[in-house]
Amino acid sequence: MGSNNISAEDRERLIKAARAAAKRAYAPYSQFRVGAALLTGTGEIFAGCNVENASYGLTNCAERTAVFAAIARSGPKLRIRALAVLNAKELPCAPCGACRQVIFEFGPQAIIFFPTAQGWKQAHITELLPEGFRLK
Repeated sequence: MGSNNISAEDRERLIKAARAAAKRAYAPYSQFRVGAALLTGTGEIFAGCNVENASYGLTNCAERTAVFAAIARSGPKLRIRALAVLNAKELPCAPCGACRQVIFEFGPQAIIFFPTAQGWKQAHITELLPEGFRLK
């Protein structure tokens, strides 16, 4: 799995950025506002929120919005060290399968922080996506 230690300060920065992003979510249908923030290998933080659409299949999750924003700004060599995801209702909220695969593509050693019914959880991306793949 490798080691990817994330400081308590970076974890809190991610959670704060994700919380702010959730407030900007466009969720008129579900009212489930989600925010995510990722930490790059260079120490930058990028945030994203969920963006719903009347055609539900076109909805984009907060995690993928954050990843795509980071790529748009930094380029395709993005390396994700960590990502935090949460929702404005303080309910359990883990990345969906599609987001797990996208996170894995750019962060095969990434640490993910998310709320569960028992409190915050920290998991390596390979715990959440044991059979993730890359075509490189």
